[in-house]
Amino acid sequence: MPQITVASRNPVKLRAAQSAFGQLFPEQSFVVNGVAVASGVPDQPRSVAETMRGARQRAENARAAQPDSDFWVGIEGGIEDTAQGMFCFARIYIFNHAGAVGLGQTAVFYLPREVAELVRAGMELGHADDIVFQRDNSKQANGAIGILTDDVVDREAYYIHAVIMALVPFKNPTLTW
Repeated sequence: MPQITVASRNPVKLRAAQSAFGQLFPEQSFVVNGVAVASGVPDQPRSVAETMRGARQRAENARAAQPDSDFWVGIEGGIEDTAQGMFCFARIYIFNHAGAVGLGQTAVFYLPREVAELVRAGMELGHADDIVFQRDNSKQANGAIGILTDDVVDREAYYIHAVIMALVPFKNPTLTW
């Protein structure tokens, strides 16, 4: 049974990886494990590029921690501050023993000004959400997207499609990537 190591112990990220692999490869069963590793970027990445570096570094550090796995998955959430406002997203980096790599990204959405101001002041998004929305540890639950959509889309669902997008090269190994 293929082993997947997710570079996080966050249950939302582990369930998202399990679901994405299961949906894209329904004929297989997978064992998903999480490992806490460093991202090499700030706790709150502040650009698309910095977020991608964090996802890649997490996946590479997961391989160092669990070298016998078949896949390593890095999921890194980030923000980008623009003239229109601050938007939120996550980047996904997956690779396997053969060196194949897949990249994905969630949809983006703008954060309310109250949250964005706390993030601009140096707070991590999850902590800002907890303060503004009077929650506790929302990043391991429904996250900003779940709070803002009344769980029409929660954090797990938000990640699943992005992980599936990162798995496209693995689903289509006869094509050149």
